Amino acid sequence: MADDDTSISQSAKSADATAWIYDEQGDLTDVFVDSVRAAIATDDVVLLRSYNEELHETDLARLLEALEPDERTRLIQLLGDDFDFTALTELDESLRIRILEELSPKQVAEGVRDLDSDDAVTLLEDLEPAEQAEILAELPPVERAAVERSLDYPEDSAGRLMQTEFIAVPPFWNVGQTIDYMREEAELPDEFYVLFVVDAAFHLVGTVALDRLLRSKRPTPIEAITDRDVETVKATDDQEDVARVFERYNLVTAPVVDDDGRMVGVITVDDIVDVIEEEADEDIRRLAGVGDEATSDSVVHVARTRIPWLLINVATAFLAASVIGLFGATIEQMVALAVLMPIVASMSGNAGIQAMTVTIRAIATRDAASKAALRAIGRELAIGLVNGLAVALVVGLAAGLWFGSVDLGVVIGVALVLCLLIAGVAGATVPLAFHRLKIDPAVASGVIVTAITDVAGFFVFLGLSAWWFRLL
Repeated sequence: MADDDTSISQSAKSADATAWIYDEQGDLTDVFVDSVRAAIATDDVVLLRSYNEELHETDLARLLEALEPDERTRLIQLLGDDFDFTALTELDESLRIRILEELSPKQVAEGVRDLDSDDAVTLLEDLEPAEQAEILAELPPVERAAVERSLDYPEDSAGRLMQTEFIAVPPFWNVGQTIDYMREEAELPDEFYVLFVVDAAFHLVGTVALDRLLRSKRPTPIEAITDRDVETVKATDDQEDVARVFERYNLVTAPVVDDDGRMVGVITVDDIVDVIEEEADEDIRRLAGVGDEATSDSVVHVARTRIPWLLINVATAFLAASVIGLFGATIEQMVALAVLMPIVASMSGNAGIQAMTVTIRAIATRDAASKAALRAIGRELAIGLVNGLAVALVVGLAAGLWFGSVDLGVVIGVALVLCLLIAGVAGATVPLAFHRLKIDPAVASGVIVTAITDVAGFFVFLGLSAWWFRLL
């Protein structure tokens, strides 16, 4: 009981010691950031190192984001060998590049030497080739070769994602030899979960989990406890496909092999979490037409990336306006149509975006095969009909009471049913069509679906109104 009380007391003291560093949400406090700024201004290395000891690499990255550009570089220089370059992997690409460009190749190389190969690749892959070459030239030959080999693989591939440090043993060793090797070998990964069993040509034979190794007697041959049913990924596989393999088989780690089946690296689940976040963030940005911009990008850069999509929207808006112009005389005769048009555009647009989002998600998760695609279109038709009837009833009654016209209520009600049917079909078919054409549906679908729902919505509503009131 006394031990428990001591542990609780120590935890409380630790919490008190960092209370001024982190707020209730776990973010760095303004007081702490200002203290760091003051220490940088006075070159107080001792104080900065004491602050650095309290920070996780992720929090160190958040600190760098909070500082001014010249303060970031100065902080890294003052901390010297105590600065953990892993923190730079937590920053967005543009900010990371700016910081690396402010440091000398020798400084960067010294920091990279202490990193796992996958983190080293993350730091260097976005730099210009000339800058990469300068930094790589400062690395020892063995480490330089490992990083260069990973950089040779395509961008966003398993080869860029993998860590080249792993433990490989031959199948003819026994448990005792393997344990002794791990105790005596200095160059081992900091963290590992399995051993990889390879033949003389480094072809993967299987894996041995650490728990199984430690529970086996020393004379037991490694081959006898090797699991040969292993999910592997190729170095050239896209990182999104690798993430899907991890998700499907609930993997913690996976070996990476080349085209000849030789093992070249390993990917762990912490890397996959970053991939999933990156891909999700990328899809959300593309759906909004904002590209790969980051909060640290300049106003000019962000504006330049958004302008093309805004101009495309201008073109589709003019198309919708031209449809409205076709029915100018009808609108002049009944001003209520102009009042109700935004309702039609809003409802059909929202329905189209809903269907489009669900379809793009199905494509991303590989749930939109040929038969599934047809079912998706049929499903959206049914949903559009049900939603259209529900919305038509509410809006039709409201419009009829508002303007004192049963005919107007009927017209907008029927128009909404048709518009939501069209929106559902457009939202499902447009992403599928782009996917078949090998075009990323997350990039192009939004503009096209919006154009279809606006044009179709106005044409159906105004065309139906013109026809209906001509009959009266």
